[in-house]
Amino acid sequence: MTAQPSHIQIANLVYRYAELIDNGDFAGLGTLFAGATIETGEGVAYTGSDEIREMYEQWTRRYPDNGTPHTRHVTTNPIIEVEESAGTATCRSYVVVFQSTDRLTLQPVITNRYHDTFVRTGDTWRFEHRLMIDFYSGDLSQHLLQSFDADA
Repeated sequence: MTAQPSHIQIANLVYRYAELIDNGDFAGLGTLFAGATIETGEGVAYTGSDEIREMYEQWTRRYPDNGTPHTRHVTTNPIIEVEESAGTATCRSYVVVFQSTDRLTLQPVITNRYHDTFVRTGDTWRFEHRLMIDFYSGDLSQHLLQSFDADA
């Protein structure tokens, strides 16, 4: 099997994030971001597998019926730019998080943008940095374990 083109590998990393968080697989998120940093628009940064896994465990509610947050992260408008010779790439995208629980009808609960950077080792791409910015939020009471102020 030949390696997939760079832009496909990078898109798959972005979409894999949505799959992992919607499945409640926070250990998988830690692995996905091993050696990387996630930074919020407020300048708070989390680095490496353990810190990133712990961040999601502390912030995101999982439901006992299936261990997931009952969400669907829909990532759109990816603009992927690859520098093959340098082994670096960027992707800017939007995300809308939909949620449905026993207490919340299906609705969007938050939107934001991701500015991601990637590095390549051999034929394999990985996250280097994710900046989450421009939050607009709705009812996050069923999604987050802590209060969140998008205007902060």
